Amino acid sequence: MDTQTVAAYDTLAEVFAQEWREQPAPEDLYALLRREFKAGGATADIGCGAGREVAWLNANGYPAVGYDASAALLEAAREQYPGLSFRQALLPELVGIAEGAFDNVLCETVIMHLPHEQIGAAVQRLVSLLRPGGTLYLSWRVTPDTDQRDGRGRLFTSFDAAPVREALAGTEVVFDEAAVSQSSGRTIHRIVARKV
Repeated sequence: MDTQTVAAYDTLAEVFAQEWREQPAPEDLYALLRREFKAGGATADIGCGAGREVAWLNANGYPAVGYDASAALLEAAREQYPGLSFRQALLPELVGIAEGAFDNVLCETVIMHLPHEQIGAAVQRLVSLLRPGGTLYLSWRVTPDTDQRDGRGRLFTSFDAAPVREALAGTEVVFDEAAVSQSSGRTIHRIVARKV
């Protein structure tokens, strides 16, 4: 994971948490998860941030654990949702998370914070978390032309879907599109893949 990005989330965790709380609910994401995720299935949210999606997943029949690289964001998540489970883990390695442990894996707008050379390995590691027949929802913010850092120091890597699709070889891709997120208003690319 890009260390400057993690440091930005650690330093400004409460600011980011408040911004995410004030965004409209991502109903387009939730509709896709209802359609594709296994109800009642063990679920991981990789890059859970302040825990909004972990809370939604648990409230809607997907028992979920949240993982994030930022210790401060995890603390904000625990304060907001004290009854839920949050743990620290960094992409691409995700040390401490067993292979084949989950029916559903959510990774919403996270991998664009990785350097180019880590993206394929991160996607393969996400797939490794799934049980046979399990489903991965993966998205990233689309950054045109060249890598950028925002004013807070976060890396936004510019890449197309080709390295992601390549890393998903051996899965069945059931959804693949770029669209504007109803929550953030940013263009994101979404892929849903099933482990066969």
